[in-house]
Amino acid sequence: SIASEVPASIEMVTPMTYQSPEHLNDRNVLVVGASATGVQLADEIRRSGRDVTISVGEHVRMPRLYRGLDVFWWMDAVGVSDERHTDVDDLVRARNLPSPQLIGTPDRRSIDLNALTARGVKLVGRLARISNGRAQFSGSLANLCLMGDLKMNRLLQRFDDWATETDLDIVHPPQRFDQTRIPSTPCLDMDLIETGIGTIVWATGYRPDYSWLDVPVIDRKGRVHHDGGIVNDSPGLYIIGLNVLRRRRSSFINGAGHDSEEIGNHLQHHLATAHS
Repeated sequence: SIASEVPASIEMVTPMTYQSPEHLNDRNVLVVGASATGVQLADEIRRSGRDVTISVGEHVRMPRLYRGLDVFWWMDAVGVSDERHTDVDDLVRARNLPSPQLIGTPDRRSIDLNALTARGVKLVGRLARISNGRAQFSGSLANLCLMGDLKMNRLLQRFDDWATETDLDIVHPPQRFDQTRIPSTPCLDMDLIETGIGTIVWATGYRPDYSWLDVPVIDRKGRVHHDGGIVNDSPGLYIIGLNVLRRRRSSFINGAGHDSEEIGNHLQHHLATAHS
């Protein structure tokens, strides 16, 4: 509904249709969304020489490397990745968290909002609406960045505590990263035409579409009712690959492998019980 109000002179792309900065017009760019895809594209487009503004909502800040080791090494070693869905305090929230601001590069560099602003990317709050060619942004940018910083530091402290408890010999000492730098005066309103925006990149994520599934297992928000991938009220039906399906790593390739083995065992037990 917001996209329908974008002026006709502004092009719109999604991560599915985006190819490279060379395929965009030569005007400024507004990236909407600051999770993994949003920060990657904002960085790439800014490197091409264009002025970039990124609209920031709730996000998960996380360094690519910590104390010389990949953050996923830490997540596995400490046990974060294998926390089971039955042990998560707020499972609904955990399953709806944005993807971490992580990218995959040979040098495993981190891209957070500070890295973007250091390159000249402008930060604005969550996009609320577009009316008469003007974009209006939420004033919650400071709070969202503060929460992102606090959660990251809480995770890093967990890594440090584990390293101390296990007498882990790590060359690099504990570290903390600079607080996210935000504009002293938040931008709440922007005339898209006057500021030269020629492209909007909608990096807002995706919703699942189960319209093809002709089984009464969908709730009013379009989600499948399931318990760890075992679909409720439909014996023999399973789902896999969702966030925190059975453990925190479930939406990653290696996590889906673990889940499929457990669900396969459940299916075998179901078939054996049915045949008996």
